[in-house]
Amino acid sequence: MKKLTLLLLAFCPFAHSQSYPPEAGTAGSTAVFKDSPSFVSWATGISVTRGYVNISNTTVTAGGSNLATSGDPSNALGFPDTNTVSLGDGGSAILTFSSPIIDGAGFDFAVFENGGPAYLELAFVEASSDGINFFRFPSHSQTQTATQIGTFGTPSATYLNNLAGKYASEYGTPFDIAELPDNPLLDKQNITHVKVVDVVGSINPAYASYDSFGNAVNESFPTPFASCGFDLQAVGVINQATLGTGNFDRGKSIAIYPNPA
Repeated sequence: MKKLTLLLLAFCPFAHSQSYPPEAGTAGSTAVFKDSPSFVSWATGISVTRGYVNISNTTVTAGGSNLATSGDPSNALGFPDTNTVSLGDGGSAILTFSSPIIDGAGFDFAVFENGGPAYLELAFVEASSDGINFFRFPSHSQTQTATQIGTFGTPSATYLNNLAGKYASEYGTPFDIAELPDNPLLDKQNITHVKVVDVVGSINPAYASYDSFGNAVNESFPTPFASCGFDLQAVGVINQATLGTGNFDRGKSIAIYPNPA
């Protein structure tokens, strides 16, 4: 029994350790500032499916809806400013780009949310090369699940990995396509769609969202406002496909006008 107790005590620090990069502006952070020269382009298209203001209460309100309403989807296109679109509990957005994102060196794109170090709202991120089959980045939340964080609480960035929104406004959470599982339905050199799915921060099993390890992701809940859920600001591209000679059909001729050019 003594040996078992010692083993459990030795394991506990690792079970609750802060394993991941810290908040923006701190040594070791992977946060990418919006003005970083790393960004070569931004999302150009979007479709949004709104989630509930409070997923634990799906009763239709007097106004005819209890879905998130804050912000226009177009607010999440282009360079991130102060405008957002709120996804609501469990809501989602699918973004498209002028050219595909590719798996290049390091991080390949970043997702922006308008939270702050004292108020983070999180989302899962998925990628697709055909707009039909989406694959989720493996995520991890080490935040405790014994006590609900509450409406104005927040998890710590050091407890979070591959969850959009772990960094404050103006700083993107970066993602590396290489971390996606290999699948014949996913072309990592031709990512055409990025999906952002709001994390329902409840630890109640009836409503909770779970990371790749089966942990409920504990974050701000409930947030019964029009601007509830993940507030998407932008998706910035770091590694993008470029047009090369391999993109041309060698069986077709090219006409140049005027002639001589």
